[in-house]
Amino acid sequence: MALVIGLTGGIASGKTTVANLFQQQFGIDVVDADVVAREVVEPGSAGLNAIVKRFGNQILTPLGSLDRAQLREIIFSQPNEKQWINALLHPMIRQRMQQQLQQVQSPYALLVIPLMVENNLQSLANKVIVVDVEPEIQIARTMHRDGVDAKQVESILASQATREQRLAIADYVIKNSTENQKLLPQITELHQKFLEMSRENL
Repeated sequence: MALVIGLTGGIASGKTTVANLFQQQFGIDVVDADVVAREVVEPGSAGLNAIVKRFGNQILTPLGSLDRAQLREIIFSQPNEKQWINALLHPMIRQRMQQQLQQVQSPYALLVIPLMVENNLQSLANKVIVVDVEPEIQIARTMHRDGVDAKQVESILASQATREQRLAIADYVIKNSTENQKLLPQITELHQKFLEMSRENL
């Protein structure tokens, strides 16, 4: 199996931008936990069927897909249901990610897991990159991107791992604090390192 490089960072840290650069510039295969999480609850999936069985059809949109706002509401008001959902979906997500990693064609794979620290998933990667950014920048970016107020962003930040907890699992750190922070040179340097590692890994 290819060398697996984990990629994580808090909300609005620029994880997607970094992953896209690895993919576009160097043709690196990306496995993204957020994408996989949507796949395991697609219409007709075992994940969605189990959720409907528990909560009934009101959990569906008129088109028959998962009503995420409704699900968030349930999870928010009933913590025990959140545990049930996590126990159902986390093993499915992990299994699907591992299947996708088996199919990687590039010299190494990028495994993007936003909640890597929170769900203790760093063991799925050989090395971990953390995209690091100051909390006040995360707040400003999220407010701008999602049209939400500072209070809402602060509660999201409070529910995620702290900057220190993330940096504690990092093998490599990509700084993404200012608009013109040059991401590509940082990524190019890491890409060269990972190519060397993947050759040693053969």
